[in-house]
Amino acid sequence: MSFSAFPQASSSHALTPFGWDDAWAAEFAPYAAQGLLPGRVVRVDRGQCDVMTADGIVRADTAFVTPHDPLRVICTGDWAAVEAAGSPRYVKAYLPRRTAFVRSTSSQRSEGQILAANVDHAIIAVSLALELDLGRIERFLALAWESGAQPLVVLTKADLVPDPATLAHLVQDVENTAPGVQVLTVSSLTGEGTDVLGAVVGDGTSVLLGISGAGKSTLANALLGEEVMEVQEAREVDGKGRHTTTTRNLLALPGGGVLIDTPGLRGVGLWDAETGVGQVFSEIEEYAAQCRFHDCAHVAEPGCAVLAAVDSGELAERRLESYRKLLRENQRIVAKTDARVRSEIRRDWRLKSAEGRANYAAKRTGRA
Repeated sequence: MSFSAFPQASSSHALTPFGWDDAWAAEFAPYAAQGLLPGRVVRVDRGQCDVMTADGIVRADTAFVTPHDPLRVICTGDWAAVEAAGSPRYVKAYLPRRTAFVRSTSSQRSEGQILAANVDHAIIAVSLALELDLGRIERFLALAWESGAQPLVVLTKADLVPDPATLAHLVQDVENTAPGVQVLTVSSLTGEGTDVLGAVVGDGTSVLLGISGAGKSTLANALLGEEVMEVQEAREVDGKGRHTTTTRNLLALPGGGVLIDTPGLRGVGLWDAETGVGQVFSEIEEYAAQCRFHDCAHVAEPGCAVLAAVDSGELAERRLESYRKLLRENQRIVAKTDARVRSEIRRDWRLKSAEGRANYAAKRTGRA
């Protein structure tokens, strides 16, 4: 199939529901000249992946795009260049990513693990069946901001908090923890909030994140309008769920937009997320700008505006402690990794992210 089969991202284009646009078409032109097909990776497992092409799902081998660097392996959400024929077929390359959600692994090598690519919205699902863990929410938010996606916190199982005053208090706690981030309460059981969430995810690509039992798969089914993802009840003893989702799956939503559902994350380690941490704790960064010394550590220095804010009650001490903890963790990770390679990868992502967002904004306003 030639590139002429993919001239523009028109409403009739077979890959448009999966996020294909004119900018991706232009990026793909060199691969089209080689006779390769464009497609979006919807699932990866055991060295192979399912790729959605204009001809439907293609099962392809990833041997040609499996480098030693774990941040460069193909992942769900990538746009791939696939062989037009063959058995097996191979993914020959993937297009530069606009955004990438990365966490550190639990291995002693402190490697990064890429969870999803080319994501516009990072939906952090938090179950109201459990006591809120604000520190974990901050951790997810730091990674989301660093990825280049727009975070959104969704408080699931809102039907379990029938008292409006209590629910409002919980929402306020999360809003204070997530400056600049929309916080929604949703119940897949009653349908509360799913219409608002559907409107958000109907524009672009969204990834669902959270621990097991947060209600991600149930939420995905509510957005899809059918039971696509397997769901199991959380354990009554601790409210934790079982890993019903074992791979990252990309799904086109009936109302528009694309959703990537992910397995429950036991650990959410930071990976070169200093910018993301700063965004999560933006009020602390604003206070820090008023400190007497530009390199103030906010511990016991004279003229520290951050400590003054804690003393006056303007800044919660828990927030400052969490800020210090995440910065320390991030610094340890950075110290253990190859700074040059990491910087090169980040620079590429940010450049592509800026270009992609500009093209996306132009398309939405009708200028493209």
